[in-house]
Amino acid sequence: MTKFFILLPDSLARFAENYRRKRGLRSRSQVFEEAIKLLRSRELETAYGEAAGEYDKSWEVTSSDGLSNET
Repeated sequence: MTKFFILLPDSLARFAENYRRKRGLRSRSQVFEEAIKLLRSRELETAYGEAAGEYDKSWEVTSSDGLSNET
């Protein structure tokens, strides 16, 4: 584990403490773990969106298995 020392505006510190109590978390560290995970998730979502925008339509023909869809 890595230890951080951070300074927050009072309003954010109160929010973090209220969030901790409402969610039944043992420590403020758990609040920040959840926040960092959400930030990481948002970054991944953005990266996936960018990757989807780079989709090459020619793969639809190339990746076809040659079988017709049967129902």
